[in-house]
Parts: sequence; C-alpha cells; structure tokens
Amino acid sequence: MATSTLNAACHVGADLYQSPRLPADHRYQVVALVLQGGGALGSYQAGVYQGLAEADLHPNWVAGISIGALNAAIIAGNPPERRVERLQEFWQTICQPPFLPPSPLGQMSFLRDWPEPLIGLYNGWEAWRALTEGQNGFFVPRTPFNTDGPAGPGNASYYDTAPLKSTLVALVDFDRLNDTREMRVSVGAVNVKTGNFVYFDNTKEPLCAEHFMASGALPPGFPAVEIDGEYYWDGGVVSNTPLQQVLTTTPRKNSLVFQVDLWSSHGSLPTDLSKVALRQKDIQYSSRTRMITTYMANMQKHRRLLRELMQLVPEDVRKDNPWYRRAAEEACDRLFNVIHLIYKEKNCEGSYKDYQFGALTMREHWASGLADIEHSLAHPEWLDMPPPETPFITHDVHRF
Repeated sequence: MATSTLNAACHVGADLYQSPRLPADHRYQVVALVLQGGGALGSYQAGVYQGLAEADLHPNWVAGISIGALNAAIIAGNPPERRVERLQEFWQTICQPPFLPPSPLGQMSFLRDWPEPLIGLYNGWEAWRALTEGQNGFFVPRTPFNTDGPAGPGNASYYDTAPLKSTLVALVDFDRLNDTREMRVSVGAVNVKTGNFVYFDNTKEPLCAEHFMASGALPPGFPAVEIDGEYYWDGGVVSNTPLQQVLTTTPRKNSLVFQVDLWSSHGSLPTDLSKVALRQKDIQYSSRTRMITTYMANMQKHRRLLRELMQLVPEDVRKDNPWYRRAAEEACDRLFNVIHLIYKEKNCEGSYKDYQFGALTMREHWASGLADIEHSLAHPEWLDMPPPETPFITHDVHRF
C-alpha cells in the first residue's frame, strides 16, 4: 500500500527506451524531442532531427508549438527510415514561392561569401516576397475583396492557410501518427474565446491536420482553426515552448529531453529600430526556457528530498495518515536530463527572420541544427543518467 502510494505520480515500470547510443545502464523511459515555434527558422529543428536519426536516437515523444508542431507531424507521421526524407520534402516545398519562379540566387552557394550588407538585402527581398506572394504549400495572401467565404474567425486573417492542409495530408500518415505504441505527440494551441492554453495529445484524442494547423495559426497573419466547434490560435500567443508540458506530465518518468529552441533569450543591446524589433521577438518567443528549466530543477530536487524524508515515516503511520498520502502525490525520485539546442542568429538577419523562407537560408538553418546536435552528441557523457543527488541536469553546446 505504502509503496504503491509513494509511486503514484512516478512511473517505475521497466519499459526502458532502447538505443545502442545510450549507456548500457541507462534507465530512461522517455526520450523527448521538444520543438519551439519560430516560422522559417524551423528548418534548424529538422537538422537537429537528422542528427538524432543518424545517431539512432528516435524520440518516443515529440511535442511542438507552431512550426515545431508542423515538424512534429512530419516526424511522427512517417516511419523512422523516411522521416528525414519527408522533412526535406516539406521544407523544400514551403521554401518556394507559390506562383512566380524562385530567386536564382537561392541556388547559389557562393552567396554565403558576399558581404553581410548584400546578404541582408537578399534576405529582405525573400522576406518581402513571402509577405506579398506567400509560400508554396503553406499560405497565400487573401484578395482585397475576400471571396473565400462569409466573414468569421476562420477568414479573419491576411493569409489563407488552406494549402498547408493539403501539404500535411500529402506528407503525414495520420494513422501512424495516432498509433501511440510508437510515439506520443503533443501540440500546443490557445482557445481564442477563452484564452486558455491547451495541448492536443494523441494519447487523449486522435489528431488530424487541423490540430497542427491550429498550433501554427499565428494571428493576424493566419486564421483561427476550428476544432469541435472551438477556434484556436498559435500556442506561441501564450507560450512558445512545450518544455513544461513534457516535464510536468504525470506519471513522471526518467526522461532524456532534446529541447530545440529557435529564439535566444540572450542577445546584444539593439542600436537601431530594426534591431529593437528583432530583440523584442527574441525575448518574447524564447518563452523563458531558462526560467522553466531552473524552476523544474528546483522542483525535482524538492520532490527527491521529500521522498527521502518520507522513508523515515514509520510503516504503521503511512497507511492511514492523510498528510502522508498527500505528500506521496508530490514526492518523486525521477531523473531528468535536458540537452538544450538553440539556434544562433547571424548578423545579416533582420526582424523578418521568422518569415524569410529563402531556400538558401533554409539550408543554412538546417546545417546549423545538424552541426549543433553533432557537437552535442560528441559528448557521450551528456547522455548519462543524472546522479540521484542532482535529479535534473541540463547541457548546452553553446555554453562552451
């Protein structure tokens, strides 16, 4: 009775994650991939996933918001051997203009050697095209005299995201995505009417294209998405990272978490208005990831301490003492290891970096993600289980 009560909020089963990359004595039950929102920056996450796949580290839980939710759909909705290929197809699709030909400069690698001011002009041009033309298989501008349907929340936006649904249906096997035996999937959105943040989760309901579109429906650019009579916007309106969802879900399990952020909370002081706008976005959408990890580290340390103290309670007191039962719901000795990967902006990027979908920039973001995860995995000790006295640890290659 006492043991089962004490373990109520902590899963202690033997369903360990299988991977030759992990140390032989590991006890991880969850390997999670946590994907922040950030629009065009999201190809960085695809590069991170490629590195994980090449290292034979396939997550059994993927959680995302906004573009992170779309990447999550591609990953969970395909077999492991096709996920990188499908991610490439997705990003090659949406990083093209919908009607006019793409800029030939996007195919020329020597552009990287140009002076930063010229690269900045190219980036600005690609961002302007996204605003005026939209992106293939993703969104297109609404006409000035909207004929897409009656006025309502589903049409109240500058762009129409109907092409995105077709892209997701073509690239995602939703039957596979909803098979929870292989992978758990969670995507965040906000209810427009109530303002409440919600997670759509395949362990609670079948997910379809609309759930992922809702997670990425950032107003006023994109329209709210209707699901079961309610309308939802991008989860980034409230919180842009699903890290807390993964760390606080019960029953708690020993977890290795790859947290992939597209915005950095740290940055230099802005010196002009364009840099003010960029810095403001970085701070807003980084969603206090560092604060969440610090808070969760303290909470897990306290849960561990509480569990140790509870072992001192006499057996004859445990069964009927209500305070002991309440403490048992909070106590836990689970271990959490968070490997943090953060996209680092380049000097030539502007405040439009999240909607600059140029093909060349997409490939650079992808390569940055791949390089960061390879550098992280070059530290095999980072995959070790945390010691009991430090139940929550973090690693970040950019701290070096």
